[in-house]
Amino acid sequence: MLIRKSAEDDFLPMLGIINAAAQAYRGVIPADCWHEPYMPAAKLASEIADGVAFWVAEQHCELVGVMGIQDKADVALVRHAYIAPASQRGGVGTALLRHVQGLTDRPILIGTWADAAWAIDFYRRNGFTLTTAATTNRLLRTYWSIPQRQIETSVVLTDQRWVDKSARA
Repeated sequence: MLIRKSAEDDFLPMLGIINAAAQAYRGVIPADCWHEPYMPAAKLASEIADGVAFWVAEQHCELVGVMGIQDKADVALVRHAYIAPASQRGGVGTALLRHVQGLTDRPILIGTWADAAWAIDFYRRNGFTLTTAATTNRLLRTYWSIPQRQIETSVVLTDQRWVDKSARA
């Protein structure tokens, strides 16, 4: 498996992976938060313009996963982590996560839907800690630009650097 920074030619395959993998959210997240497609092309372009650096996993000359990382103030946010459905549970997500973790020395925060148990379990298996409701609310308001409804239905997980930093504060 090759992990590399996304290129301009990766835009449509990345969009395809994101929208195919996001089908898992249908019927899980609140209906008023679901839309089709889950991520329109304009939204992905906006995320790139806003500083989300995307990394892709490639196997046999085909993209199989995508994960973004974005510096925000004193932290790094993992954004839009999706694995092609046929490649899930094969180590692609873990490889991408380890790669983006190695790109920064900042504490890493990950936001996801509260009812996406599989995503929460994945991050917990990879060493991330679920924050309390009060901390989640504060972090989402501080580091993300998302609607109130998404704040109400999301959780935040943090890496050990965040836990250590918080303990010192």
